[in-house]
Amino acid sequence: MKVGFIGLGNAGGKLAGSILRNGFDLTVHDLNSSLVNEFIERGAKSVGSPQEMAKKCDVVITCLPSPKACSEVMESSDGILSGLSKGKIWLEMSTTDEAEIRRIGALVEAIGALPIDCPVSGGCHRADTGNISIFAGCSREAFERALPILTTMGRRVLHTGDLGTASTLKVMTNYLATVNLASIAEALTTMKMLGMDMNVTYEAIKASSGTSFVHETESQVILNGSRDISFTMDLVSKDIGIFNELAQRKGLDLEIAPLIVEIFKDGEKRYGPRELSPNIIRRLEERANVEVLGDGFPAEMIDDEPEEKGYEVIIKGRKDI
Repeated sequence: MKVGFIGLGNAGGKLAGSILRNGFDLTVHDLNSSLVNEFIERGAKSVGSPQEMAKKCDVVITCLPSPKACSEVMESSDGILSGLSKGKIWLEMSTTDEAEIRRIGALVEAIGALPIDCPVSGGCHRADTGNISIFAGCSREAFERALPILTTMGRRVLHTGDLGTASTLKVMTNYLATVNLASIAEALTTMKMLGMDMNVTYEAIKASSGTSFVHETESQVILNGSRDISFTMDLVSKDIGIFNELAQRKGLDLEIAPLIVEIFKDGEKRYGPRELSPNIIRRLEERANVEVLGDGFPAEMIDDEPEEKGYEVIIKGRKDI
């Protein structure tokens, strides 16, 4: 099976690395030629356009920063749609709007190809080891055909239902993680103001009902001072903005989501859209005139679990499919 991958950024480069490391015939494409060259040195091939990739590969994967970027790669004159043919698979691994994925998915289906929206969750450090979780929204036929690739890139693979369901669930999970990050920023800063030791504070949260995946990862890079979780404020704003819009489309005015959107838009205004997302704590540090730091925490997260073959998560009691 020949696999093409477009978008070799923080997440995409690591996912593509798992495909290459596990022996697939991989072709890559990215606007950053240095990223492409790194993959060529490791044994991958390259192409001049998304169209060429779609013609040569059985499966084409996109992992891009925004719905707009995906639309351009798919629909431009030399884009993926112009090179796709019947029986091929398009895997969209970006975090995007479910309405947009359904729109482009319909264009893919009209060609006779199979669309899948399959965003990932669990952090770039787990994408690097093939241990990340993957959601897949698609027909059962498409899911089963793509499963060997999905279980190479990720450990836990959920068939979430029809096209668009994976993207819907993904922005929900990113919203929850962002709310948690904002609350952690407040908790850590408050404990600092109260004179608590930050290493003790970290362990107290970790050992308590207040712990979470976000605390056990992002709190560490916050306390290190690097604030490097390989994710930026503009991407957070995009994801939580999409989640808030999904609720609004159904006539539901949320309470917490608009506040979180406002907090991260303010963070972008203060520090720039490409500022690392955990640095949202700077808004509070500056207000309190403190630095929230600990000792001995890592500058970045590294997955210390061994790479394992992925598997489909069987969901008990489901009635949607």
